[in-house]
Amino acid sequence: MIILFNKPFNVVCQFSAHEKHPTLKDFIDIPNVYAAGRLDTDSEGLLILTDDGALQHQLSHPKYKEIKTYWVQVEGIPTFEDLQVLSNGVDLGDFVTKRAEIRLIDEPANLWVRNPPIRERQAIPTSWLEIKIREGKNRQVRRMTAKIGFPTLRLIRCAIGRYAIDDLKIGQFKVLSQ
Repeated sequence: MIILFNKPFNVVCQFSAHEKHPTLKDFIDIPNVYAAGRLDTDSEGLLILTDDGALQHQLSHPKYKEIKTYWVQVEGIPTFEDLQVLSNGVDLGDFVTKRAEIRLIDEPANLWVRNPPIRERQAIPTSWLEIKIREGKNRQVRRMTAKIGFPTLRLIRCAIGRYAIDDLKIGQFKVLSQ
């Protein structure tokens, strides 16, 4: 079984109770399924859950290089040169990111309202990027954009490999057959 879940902001990727935040159990009442990878509490979007251990391993382990696609709202408007730096790999101190596909995009058409909304500064514009990576280290995308001077304000994973959130509303899930 494969479950595609559109994880809201502020939800913890675990089924056990959490003292401050809602968890997966508040949205998905299906026993014996586990997340194939994680999303930080302050990130939104696609989370895949499954009851198949081999599939879970394949989707989450870096050696299989599943492409993860993110919509990223950043503070400021990166230039072509800024995007090239991200594309070529960024030294984050503890590791250098692998090549990535980066492009400026319009705000996604099927975007939902985030609660609470992001912080915005009147004097600083924001822009949207589509970032595709084949790794997924802790807070990697946020660290990448910050490294080149464009802090991430909102991070939404919209696809993992062939699986995408498509028209899945925030907080909803759908079950797929394998």
